[in-house]
Amino acid sequence: MKKTVYLDTTIPSYLFDKRKSLQPYSELTRKWLETEKNNYDIWLSEETLSELEEGDYPNKARIIEFASKIQTLPYDKSIVEIAQVYIDNYVMSQILKGDAIHLAYASYYKMDFLLTWNCNHLANANKRQHIRIINTRLNLFMPEIVTPLVLFAEEKL
Repeated sequence: MKKTVYLDTTIPSYLFDKRKSLQPYSELTRKWLETEKNNYDIWLSEETLSELEEGDYPNKARIIEFASKIQTLPYDKSIVEIAQVYIDNYVMSQILKGDAIHLAYASYYKMDFLLTWNCNHLANANKRQHIRIINTRLNLFMPEIVTPLVLFAEEKL
């Protein structure tokens, strides 16, 4: 059985980005998708699709086309309730509620990995313990929150 990966908005949005400042992330995202995606069961959510639709991204049409081919996790009202607990407990930003929703989806659906380039709010080692405490209180699974850089097979780096 393949491990599961939840993609937040940064993964598809960086995939086709040509800005020089994001070039290393874009290249690693492309390489990960080219070499690793078949090793995992990949998912995203309506939140991811909505953020992509609403955002101002270079190559937006290509990003949305890519994202529309990924399996979408069904919405459940528990997702918003979980996200609110993250916000109320200062696990996630009061302003950027999408990050809390991504974490809620990955936790609720027991995704093995939440794949992101958001190292400020999600893939942040300083937040890991706080997230684990809240997920334990909520009796939720704790996904590994990682960047594509740490999810390559060893021989492919």
